[in-house]
Amino acid sequence: MNSQHYQARKAVYIIGHRNPDTDSLVAAAAYARLKQSLGQTECIAVRGGKISPQTEYIFERFKVPVPQYIPDMIPKVSYYMNTYQNPVSGDTSLWNAIAKMEEHNIKVLPVVNADGTYSSLLHYNAFAQNILKVMNPETATVFSTNIRLVAETLSAQQLLVFNTEELFKCVIIVVADSFETFQKTLALHTPENAMVVTSDRQDIQEYCIESGVRGLILSSGTSMEKRLRQKAEGKKVSVLISPYRSAETAMLVMYSAPVSSMADSEIRPVNVSDTIRKVRPLLQESASRSLPVVDDAYKLAGIISESDLLRDANVEIILVDHNEISQAVEGIENYAIREVIDHHRLGNLTTKDPIMFINRPVGATSTIIVSLYRQNRVPIQKDIAAILLSAILADTLVLQSATTTDEDRNIAEYLSNITNLDIQQLGQDIITAASRIGDRNAGEVVRQDMKEYAEEGCIFTVSQIEVHSPTEILSRKKEFLDELDIEYRSRKALFSAMMVTDITKLTSLLLIVGKPGFLQHIEFPRQDEGVYILNDIVSRKKQLLPLLIEQVEQIEGA
Repeated sequence: MNSQHYQARKAVYIIGHRNPDTDSLVAAAAYARLKQSLGQTECIAVRGGKISPQTEYIFERFKVPVPQYIPDMIPKVSYYMNTYQNPVSGDTSLWNAIAKMEEHNIKVLPVVNADGTYSSLLHYNAFAQNILKVMNPETATVFSTNIRLVAETLSAQQLLVFNTEELFKCVIIVVADSFETFQKTLALHTPENAMVVTSDRQDIQEYCIESGVRGLILSSGTSMEKRLRQKAEGKKVSVLISPYRSAETAMLVMYSAPVSSMADSEIRPVNVSDTIRKVRPLLQESASRSLPVVDDAYKLAGIISESDLLRDANVEIILVDHNEISQAVEGIENYAIREVIDHHRLGNLTTKDPIMFINRPVGATSTIIVSLYRQNRVPIQKDIAAILLSAILADTLVLQSATTTDEDRNIAEYLSNITNLDIQQLGQDIITAASRIGDRNAGEVVRQDMKEYAEEGCIFTVSQIEVHSPTEILSRKKEFLDELDIEYRSRKALFSAMMVTDITKLTSLLLIVGKPGFLQHIEFPRQDEGVYILNDIVSRKKQLLPLLIEQVEQIEGA
């Protein structure tokens, strides 16, 4: 890899609307499985909201993993970071660390601890500052190293080595003066910290051995007499033979310092989940314009730089069961949308490039997903067939909704044959799971399948819940109206409503809170304050929404 920019392999998130119903989540999970079967392993099913009891029941019953939860798509570090890290341990020599940076054409190199947690960052600014301190002629040239690092950096022949891993405060003495001058020089330092670079001067070699220096480096491939070698062994003086001349050898020894002593330990890492908005100013303050990235366990995950932010994110999107930005998870507009597969009306979605857009008038997006399996000649695994059948039945009220088409019925029969599941019994099971209100929080029920719409410059929301009888909802009417009022006010909407569909009688009630000027023009029969009767209406998409839009247009046009 010869590039600084080794971006993470692009992931493709397959995701439904922000308050996903069963069809939305199943479509995502099943389409991801199809993509993966076709070799597109980068495709991952995700979800943007909490799953409903019905959806949870279906995924648990057929033992299919629920798509991963992603609360939003606000740009984060993990979507832009450079995952090429190839870190080094702190005991790597500075020479080898810099060689790695040159080999891979990278400007920063992370240093990690033995357990993989982040320690520090080597960058050229830090290196230059630290190496200048070592090379300053007005100060003693002292730095940490050990015999192993010195030998590795010099590619030296190890004649004798002792205590190879023991770090010491190294001082380099290059013998270029008379014997007497050298004696005086060595006397100024602690011998066990001295690395003496000499050549074939036996008097210097012997004096160093007798003085007990840490190491003796013989430059230009010079060898040592056996007599002196034996003496050095007895005194435990390490002897290395360098292939370089004295000046070059001395310089290279300086680069034998462990990289941990030269790296910048003051640079604090950012987390994979940090937002780009938070990280951008930190990058501007960083000397290298780069920052290490860690996960929640402080393990190194990658590097992010200012240049990474100029590239496209390493995430693309496939939308299922919706095509309106107002219904998508927050931040979705920051990413390239690759495909849309839906069965709803066309919204206000725009894309930078042409995409595959499948929008068909069927009862469920899952019906379209099955057709894509067949189109690609990919057999549907039984667990996926079971959740697809469940989603079609859930979205069409067991094939009784006005949105149901012959294709939905044919596909349902096809899936029933694959799974050996009875359509009516399965439908009864999943609708029963959906209708359990019990002691569930009213806000949770209102928001579990809430969709936001925009018409004539107005915003409004419509939720839907299917029940065996609306009695329980009506007994807690005030709780639900209060939650709708919160949505209405917080969104500055025209109104917020919840459609309560009686799956036994195939009719619905509408609980609604909104602007008085709109509510007084509602044409549905009123049952109670904030409650209207929707005779023979069970489909939000095909039956209720067109009526609401018509009333919005009439009011706004008046």
